[in-house]
Amino acid sequence: MSNEKAVAVVTGAGRGIGRATAVRLAADGYLVVAADRDKATAEDTAAAVRAAGAAAESLELDVSDRTGVHEAFEGVRRRFGRIDAVVNNAMWIRYVPLVDVDEETVDGMLGVGLKAAIWTMQAAVPAMTAQGSGAIVNLSSPAAVRSVPGGAVYSAVKGGVSSLTLQAAGELGPLGIRVNAVLPGAVPTEGARSVVDPSGYELRKARTPVGRLGTPEDIANAIAFLCSPDAAFVNGHVLAADGGFQVT
Repeated sequence: MSNEKAVAVVTGAGRGIGRATAVRLAADGYLVVAADRDKATAEDTAAAVRAAGAAAESLELDVSDRTGVHEAFEGVRRRFGRIDAVVNNAMWIRYVPLVDVDEETVDGMLGVGLKAAIWTMQAAVPAMTAQGSGAIVNLSSPAAVRSVPGGAVYSAVKGGVSSLTLQAAGELGPLGIRVNAVLPGAVPTEGARSVVDPSGYELRKARTPVGRLGTPEDIANAIAFLCSPDAAFVNGHVLAADGGFQVT
């Protein structure tokens, strides 16, 4: 690994969209830090990137732990000298009817889905400010703007992510740091299939104008664009990569 490379930190990189994003950014030339609460899956992603001839390291990280996040990002900065991109992909989801939501569910989803985005942005700002540039991409959801059965807390979290993205873009833009979000359509990853059954995905497919569900690579491509120099004048944007789901 070389600290001359641009460095990207991807959370929730052990599988699904996070893994695809790590692979795509590594192919684009980034040294990728694959962060995940699950040490084994983080290392599996990093190993796959290295096997393809790119540079990566794994990082066991609980993104809901503010102190742990700040220490981890400072470690990345010390090891590699910079942090150029951060992708806030990690999420913990539990679909529960609003009347049955308990405190554990609210705290868990807010911690991983919203508070963690604040902690990682805070932690990335010193390195990005010092180098005068950086790109942060948060993951929102159609649930931020549409009703989802059992998705009251999830909708609140992802609505918060979208709003946080716009606010952070205004605050951090003058520092040379762009903040955007991707709003993925239906992507039947391993984690998503644990909370959405096949009939749910068939309904989502039927409501998607392009006639198919998304893939992790579809979303990774959108994220990679927002991290790239091609998006140098894109700041405070929520990019829907959903096959047109929102227009139906």
